[in-house]
Amino acid sequence: MEGKKTVLACMNSLLAGELAARDQYFIHSRMYAEWGYTKLYERIAHEMEDETGHADQFIRRILMLGGTPVVVPEAINVGKDVVAMLKADLAVELSVRQHLKDAIALCEKEQDYVTRLFLVEQLKDTEEDHAHWLEQQLRLIDAMGLQNYLQSQA
Repeated sequence: MEGKKTVLACMNSLLAGELAARDQYFIHSRMYAEWGYTKLYERIAHEMEDETGHADQFIRRILMLGGTPVVVPEAINVGKDVVAMLKADLAVELSVRQHLKDAIALCEKEQDYVTRLFLVEQLKDTEEDHAHWLEQQLRLIDAMGLQNYLQSQA
């Protein structure tokens, strides 16, 4: 099956975002582990696995559409402390969310409804799981204070 060049280019751009999210979660999870924040480590390591799965799905879809996956991640932003790390991860998810919405609109324009459906599922996971959880953590820090939050993550 041959996909439209515009959709393939968009899919490769989205793949770069997923790879960047994966890499950022990877380093952040290891930093949390080193600092003894076991709960944060476990959750962010899980998010890294999710992003790896998303990248795999993008690669498979690009290949199915007759394209060549470009597996070069976007730049990452490694935080220096827990709050900066959570904010950086949220920024990645919000960026991915916007790019997914733009890609969904492109797929509608190009009448590639199967890819559109695939992207809608990715968007749901990004909004309802990843971004939502990160927003919750930042609200918890505001509500309970950083020290109490960090103690709860050990």
